[in-house]
Amino acid sequence: MGVEDGRKHELVFAYYVTGHGFGHATRVVEVVRHLIDAGHDVHVVTGAPDFVFTTEIQSPRLFVRKVLLDCGAVQADALTVDRLASLEKYSETAVVPRDSILATEVEWLNSIKADLVVSDVVPVACRAATDAGIRSVCVTNFSWDFIYAEYVMAAGIHHRSIVWQIAEDYSHCEFLIRLPGYCPMPAFRDVIDVPLVVRRLHKPREQIRKELGIGEDVKVVILNFGGQPAGWKLKEEYLPPGWLCLVCGASDSQELPPNFIKLAKDVYTPDLIAASDCMLGKIGYGTVSEALAYKLPFVFVRRDYFNEEPFLRNMLEHYQGGVEMIRRDLLTGHWKPYLERAMTLRPCYEGGSNGGEVAACILQDTASGKNYLSNKVSGARRLRDAIFLGYQLQRVPGRDLCIPDWYANAETELGLRTGSPTDEISDDSFLVDSYQENFEILQGDLLGLPDTVSFLKSLAELDVAYDSGKNTAKHKMRERKAAAALFDWEEDIYVARAPGRLDVMGGIADYSGSLVLQMPIREACHVAVQKIHPGKERLWKHAQARKLAKGEGSTPVLQIVSYGSELSNRGPTFDMDLSDFLDGEQPISYAKARNYFAQDPSQRWAAYVAGTILVLMKEKGIRFENSISMLVSSAVPEGKGVSSSASVEVASMSAIAASHGLKIPPRELALLCQKVENHVVGAPCGVMDQMTSACGESNKLLAMICQPAEVLGLVDIPSHIRFWGIDSGIRHSVGGTDYGSVRVGAFMGRRIIKSVASTLLSQSLSSNGTTPDDSEEDGVELLESEALLDHLCNLSPHRYEALYSKMLPESLLGETFLEKYTDHNDPVTVIDKKRNYGLRAAARHPIYENFRVKAFKALLTSATSDEQLTALGELMYQCHYSYSACGLGSDGTDRLVQLVQEMQHSKMSKSVEGTLYGAKITGGGSGGTVCVIGKNCIRSSEQIFEIQQKYKNATGYLPVIFEGSSPGAGKFGHLRIRRRNPSNKVNV
Repeated sequence: MGVEDGRKHELVFAYYVTGHGFGHATRVVEVVRHLIDAGHDVHVVTGAPDFVFTTEIQSPRLFVRKVLLDCGAVQADALTVDRLASLEKYSETAVVPRDSILATEVEWLNSIKADLVVSDVVPVACRAATDAGIRSVCVTNFSWDFIYAEYVMAAGIHHRSIVWQIAEDYSHCEFLIRLPGYCPMPAFRDVIDVPLVVRRLHKPREQIRKELGIGEDVKVVILNFGGQPAGWKLKEEYLPPGWLCLVCGASDSQELPPNFIKLAKDVYTPDLIAASDCMLGKIGYGTVSEALAYKLPFVFVRRDYFNEEPFLRNMLEHYQGGVEMIRRDLLTGHWKPYLERAMTLRPCYEGGSNGGEVAACILQDTASGKNYLSNKVSGARRLRDAIFLGYQLQRVPGRDLCIPDWYANAETELGLRTGSPTDEISDDSFLVDSYQENFEILQGDLLGLPDTVSFLKSLAELDVAYDSGKNTAKHKMRERKAAAALFDWEEDIYVARAPGRLDVMGGIADYSGSLVLQMPIREACHVAVQKIHPGKERLWKHAQARKLAKGEGSTPVLQIVSYGSELSNRGPTFDMDLSDFLDGEQPISYAKARNYFAQDPSQRWAAYVAGTILVLMKEKGIRFENSISMLVSSAVPEGKGVSSSASVEVASMSAIAASHGLKIPPRELALLCQKVENHVVGAPCGVMDQMTSACGESNKLLAMICQPAEVLGLVDIPSHIRFWGIDSGIRHSVGGTDYGSVRVGAFMGRRIIKSVASTLLSQSLSSNGTTPDDSEEDGVELLESEALLDHLCNLSPHRYEALYSKMLPESLLGETFLEKYTDHNDPVTVIDKKRNYGLRAAARHPIYENFRVKAFKALLTSATSDEQLTALGELMYQCHYSYSACGLGSDGTDRLVQLVQEMQHSKMSKSVEGTLYGAKITGGGSGGTVCVIGKNCIRSSEQIFEIQQKYKNATGYLPVIFEGSSPGAGKFGHLRIRRRNPSNKVNV
C-alpha cells in the first residue's frame, strides 16, 4: 500500500536531522519525499545545506529550518573520529544550552501545529516532543548513546552524564523504525524493521556515462569519502591502466591528474554510483545502502572509533559486496590489487530498497492516530545501566566483520600457495583429531595446559582442505584464510604462552613504587612465530603487490594475524617491511614508531606485537634479517582490566626471542615489554602487568615492589582462600584519560611533597645554630629523604598526614603547576596546561595502598580464622573506595562491590558461616573487573554465580567470571614444533 492510499487528511511533520554528515540527510530526503507526495507538510530541522533537500524535492510543502541540535561525531580527518572533541562539541551544542533548546523547540512545535516529531536521530527532539504533548518516532540504524558510550571511556567520567541524558531522551520516543545494518539500541523498547532507505535514480547508467564521455569499456571507480584525508594528493599511478576515478568532495583548488574527474559539490551521487564499476570510500549508511541497492562492489577503508561501522561492514560483506583496503595502501596509492579484487565480486543483495516509502507509511499512520506500540511499558525512564553497562562490548556472534574475505594467497606464478576468496572452511572437513597427529614437539613441555593443546590443534587445522560445499562461522573462515599463508610447514614454529593477571592488591599504586600482589589467571595469549628467509615467505596479495610496486627484492617482511578482531572492531591483519623500523642503519625512535602505528587506528593493536621487535632492536641491539610470520590468539578478553595487552606483549616477545635464539630472563623480558607499552603504544602503565604475565606461577601471588621491578617472591594462596574476578562489562583502558590524569596527579603530588619537605628542611637547619639532639637529627634525616622522595610509596601514611596532606590542594590546573614546579618528572605522561587535575586523592591513594598491601601480605600468612578473612576483605573494600576518590570508579564496579557486601552481610550469611569477605576494583579502574575474596568452598562459588545473575538482572549484562590460575611465560618457556609429514598436506 502506498502512502497516498493511507492518507486521511493533511498532516504536519517535524523531521529533525542529526548534524553528523550528509548520509542522514540523504536518507531523510527519501522519507520526506514520500510524505510530501502524499500531500503532507514536512518541516526539516537540519544543519545540512539546503541543496541536499531541494535538489530532490521542489515543493512548497517542504520547509527547511537551519538549526543544529546535535553535532554527531567530530572528525579529525576524513577517516578519524576525535572522541574527546565529539563529546565536548556535543556538550557545547546540546548540553549547555539544553533548557533554552527545549523551550525554543516546544514553542516552535506548537507554532507549526506538528502532528508528529520524527528524529534521525536527534536525542533532544524526542524530549521536546513529549514536553509539547506530541508523539515522536525515531528512524535510524544507530543511536548516539551507543556511539558515545565507548568515547566516554576514553574521555573521562565527567562526560558520562551525556550518555545517560541521550538514553533518557530517546526513551521518550514511542518506537523505533529500524534500518538494516543496525547497532544495538536498548533505549528503544518497541521496534519496527523496514528495508533499506535508498535514493532513487534520476538517469540510467548509459546516459550518465554518455554525459561524462566515458565508454562502457572504461572501468570507473567513484571516490566517495565525504571529504578527503588532509594533505592528500591524488596521483595518476594510483589507478590501474584504463581506469577513471570520479572524485566526490574535492576542494575547488585541488588539482587532479587526467584520470581523475572532479565532481560538483551538489552532484546527484546515486546516479554516478550506479554508473560506476566500484566505489572507494569509508563506510556509512548512505554509501553502504546505495552500494548494495545498485550492486556496486565497495572498496572500503575502516574508520576508527565509529561504532556503527562493524554492523554496516557485516551487512556489506554478507552480501558479498565489500573489499577492505588498508589505510596505508589508500594513502600511498597501492589501489590496484583492491580494485582488481572488487571486479571479481558479485554483490547479491536482493532485499527491498523501498524503506523510504515503507517508513513514510508508518509515520503517516502514526500521525493519524494509529498505535504501533506493543504491550510493553513505554515512556520516560532512566536507562543508565542498560546503556552504559548492558551492551558495550556485547556484539552478536557473526554480526561483526573481522578478516576481509579476500585475504587469499598470492598467485601461483609468484611461487606461492593459491586460494579462492569464496572458499569456506568446514568444521567437518578437518583431517585431524588432535595436535599429536600433526606436530612433533622438538623442545618444551605442554605442562598439561588444555588451552595450549587447543592452540596447537587450531594450528593444525590451518593446513587442511577448504570445502566450499560446507559452511562454518564466516569470521572463523576468514581468520583461517588469512592465517593459512603465514607458515612454511616444513620449518620449525615457535610457540609462547603468557597469561593475563588479576590485580589482587596494588593496582594503580604500581607506578608510585608500591608493593603489589598479582595472580596470573587461567586465560592466556598464545603466539606462534616463524622466521622465514626473505623471498620465501607467503605474502598476501596486497602485500605482494606493494612489494612489486616498490621494486624491492628479497627484503624481510613482518606479517601478523590476530584472532578475535570481531570483538573490538579492529583490523585483523598487519604487515610491514621490517626496514620501516630503520632510519638508515639505526632503529627509528620510539616517537616515530608511535606515529607509524597511529596512521591507521584500526591496526594500532599491532604496536603491542610488532613493537616488541623494535624494542629488541633498540634495547638489545638485535638485527632481524629474516621475515617473521606471527599468529596471535588470545583468550584474555580486551577491556576488562585483566592485562590483555601485557599478555600479548609478553607472549609476542617470548616467541620472537625463542625463534631467534635469544635467552632473556623473565624479569628483563617484562621490563622490555613495559617499554613496548609505554614508548611504542604510548600507554602510561606501570610494570606489574608484564611482570605477572612473565614471572607469575599458578595458584600463587607474585609479590613485587615496583621500584622499578623488585620481585620479592611468590606468596602461596592459603588453601582456605580463593580469589575470583567478575567483569563489570564497562570497557577499561590504561590509555584512557582518567587513568592518565590520576597518574599525573600522583606525580604532581610527589613533586609538591618534595618541595614542601625541602622548605621544612631549610627551616629546620636555619632555625638554630645549636647542636641538634638525636631526635632532631632523625627529623632532619627524614626530611632529607622526603626532599629526595623517589616514589610516593616510600612515604609512610603517618608522615603524610602529619606534614603534607594539608599542603596538597584538592586539584590544580596544569598550567598553574608548571609555572611553579616546571615538571612533574614522569617520563610517560604529559601535563595538559588547560586540564584541572585531581591531586590530593591521587597522591594519597598510593601512600595508603602500599600500607594496605603490606598488611594484606602479612595477613595471608597469619592463622586461619574468620577475623583473618574479614580483615583481608576490609583492606580490599578500603582500596576500592580510594579508587573512587581518585575518580577511577564506575557504576558497574560499584554495583558489583555492593552486591558482594550485601551477600556478606545478609541474614543468610550471618546465620551460617560467611563465605565472601571483600571486593575491589582492579588495575587501571574506570570499569574493568572486580576482584573478590572468599572461602575456598562450594557455597562461595554459588554466591559468585548469584551475584552474576543479580548483576545481569539489574543491567542486562551477564558478567564474565575469572577463576583459576596458570603459569607465567617464564615458567612455560616455549615450544619448538614441526609439522609431521608436511608433504601430505592439502594446499588451499
